[in-house]
Formats: sequence, C-alpha cells, structure tokens
Amino acid sequence: MTNMIEIKGVTKRYGSATVVDNVTMSMEKGTITVIVGTSGSGKSTLMRMINRLVPITEGHISVGGEDVMTVPATELRRRIGYAIQGHGLFPHRTVAQNIATVPELLGWETARIHRRVEELLNLFRLDPGTFAGKYPSQLSGGQQQRVGVARALAAEPEVLLMDEPFGALDPVIRGKAQDDLLAIQKQFGTTVILVTHDMDEAFHLGDRIAVMSGGKLLQCSEPEKILTEPADPFVQQLTGTSDRALKLMSLLPLKESMQPPRSGLGYSLPQSLNLRDALAELIWQGADEATVEDERKVPVGSISIQHLLELGRRA
Repeated sequence: MTNMIEIKGVTKRYGSATVVDNVTMSMEKGTITVIVGTSGSGKSTLMRMINRLVPITEGHISVGGEDVMTVPATELRRRIGYAIQGHGLFPHRTVAQNIATVPELLGWETARIHRRVEELLNLFRLDPGTFAGKYPSQLSGGQQQRVGVARALAAEPEVLLMDEPFGALDPVIRGKAQDDLLAIQKQFGTTVILVTHDMDEAFHLGDRIAVMSGGKLLQCSEPEKILTEPADPFVQQLTGTSDRALKLMSLLPLKESMQPPRSGLGYSLPQSLNLRDALAELIWQGADEATVEDERKVPVGSISIQHLLELGRRA
C-alpha cells in the first residue's frame, strides 16, 4: 500500500509552549487512522496542521506526495474533507445547499452537483425528497451529523479529517454513525484521519491507532499491538487493564479460532462474529457449545464457551 499522508518531524509551538513535539508518522491510502489522547495531548492540533488550519512550526507534511506548504491553503482545504463535532452546518442554507458548498466553490456544473447531493443523501439514508430542502434546525442530532459527513465527502476528497465527529451524539446513535462511516469509507476508499478521546471508538474504527500525550507520539500501531505490546505505560493505562482480554477478543475473528465440526449441537453462530460477540451469544443463549456456519448456513466448525474462555485468558 502507498502512503497517502506523510508527517515528518512535525512540531507546533505557541511561544515557549510546545503543543506538538517532533511527530513522525504515515497514513496508508484507503485506511482509517485514529489519533487518541487526553485533552491537551496535541491530537487535534496535529490533525489541523494537515489542512493548514494550524501553521506548522517545524517539519513537513505531504498529502498524496505533495508538500502541503506548496499548495495554496484554500485549494488544499477544498481537496481535503473536514468534519467536526457539532457538524458546523450553515444554519441558513438547506441540507442540499450545505452538501453542495465545496462542489460549488470548485465550479462543478449544476447537474453534477445535483447528482452528487442526491447520491450522498441516499447513501446516508436521508430521502432527498424529504431532506434536501430542510434546514439544519429541522434535523435531529444524528441527521445533522450525517449531513456534516456528507458535506465533507461531497467533492470526492481522497482524504477526510474528522475531529471528534461523534462526540455530541448519544451512545446508540453514535454506534450507528460509526458503522455508517466504516461502510462509506470502504465504498469510497477514502483515507480517514479521526481524532477522539474514546478508546472504544478507536478500536472500533481504526486500522491503526496513534496514541499521543504531552504533544508526543507514543505509539502508532494496529489495534492488536496497542493492546498486546503497549510501547509506554501511558498507552497501557489508556487502553485499560480490566477488559483488555475482551477488547482483544473483539478484534479476533471466530472463523480463525473454530474447533472441528460436531453434530447434534442445538445452537449455531455465524462465522462472521468476533470472539467476544460469540462468547456473549453463547452466554445469552445458555449454550455450552454451538455449530459455526458460513454465510450459506453450511456448518464449517464448532465453538465452545470453554475454548473461548481459554482464548480469552491467552489474550
């Protein structure tokens, strides 16, 4: 895979205060990188330097092989989608006009803009006939959030920056919004950088997780490595210790841990589950063991609570 974003030795100072301290990392094309850390860790400042909303003090950032400092800031920001907490929708523009903002600035033809707005509304399950003419104040929080992400994606950017985009949503809507993002990112192949303080969100969304503290990058790894090989005591503390095994189990697919098929089992599970969800299903059903089936409902293996608990202890 090629790197879409390269961050090399990047530092941000405000007077004598160093907010981002010599950070080097890269983001592969078509992946989601989640930057996590406590308040004041420098995570949002680092992300905003990618689209030059915050000037770089030292170091270099390139997007698509091009140094961001060689591209006019307004042009750069039109090429990079940006979605923030609270959605930042223009209150006096309709949903359709909000989504069309950047394509209009880029001089797209009217018919192309209409097609793109309709495509995105349908994609986010917002019926164009119902929602295109509404104003942000007429939408629920979840609907506003979807429109905010749709607007960020409107000009077909290769990169989407998201700063705590789901922070204002209640837990149920938040989980759905995260799943929507995963589905849409997979469809478009967009490179996503998302900032959050929520480790569960990071594990759910991230192909890679970058942990920051005090302006420094402590670790940037796959979720499994963050859990099993924390590079710093702070990383270990941030991921928690009590439920580490369950978090790791949520990253491991059932189909890779199955036991041989056994006949006569009264309950079945789809092989698409992860180990944590398989354990939860067996406990919920009061079953000690289950057949594992593929998408055609053909038995391909079995799994027992005892085996899952052994796998959890190893995790």
